[in-house]
Amino acid sequence: MTESATCPEGYEVSVDDARIDAARVHHWLSTDTYWALGRSREKQDAAMAGSLNFGIYDGTSGEQVAYARVVTDRATFAWLCDVYVSPGVRGKGLGVALVGAVCAHLEPFGLRRTLLATGDAHGVYEKVGFTSLAAPEHWMVRDHQERVAAGG
Repeated sequence: MTESATCPEGYEVSVDDARIDAARVHHWLSTDTYWALGRSREKQDAAMAGSLNFGIYDGTSGEQVAYARVVTDRATFAWLCDVYVSPGVRGKGLGVALVGAVCAHLEPFGLRRTLLATGDAHGVYEKVGFTSLAAPEHWMVRDHQERVAAGG
């Protein structure tokens, strides 16, 4: 399935796993993000295997220029994560297009909510309907990274 109508001219969104450049995605995430810095290729491949994967591709060269993945049960919830746009094409609306295409793809599932976490891109997500948690005190997290860092 291609969601090219949501992309700026010259780019297309695809959910075809065969088109994902896994090595490129791993490089982007493990070297140029605050949330996945140092993530191993094995961990990234496992994450991708258990997710819906989305890519944006240059319509001329076919080169992948953006990535996102979604963890979902396809019935009640989804978690949008690992959204990344290559530095050379930032500022063209590809991030908003990618997240919009993800939301459009998830719409038929009738999910109760789609969640994400971001430290710096609130404006991108707000453009496609994401808001801050209405009652963050109702949410909890079990942070495995802190246990690992503490030696536990």
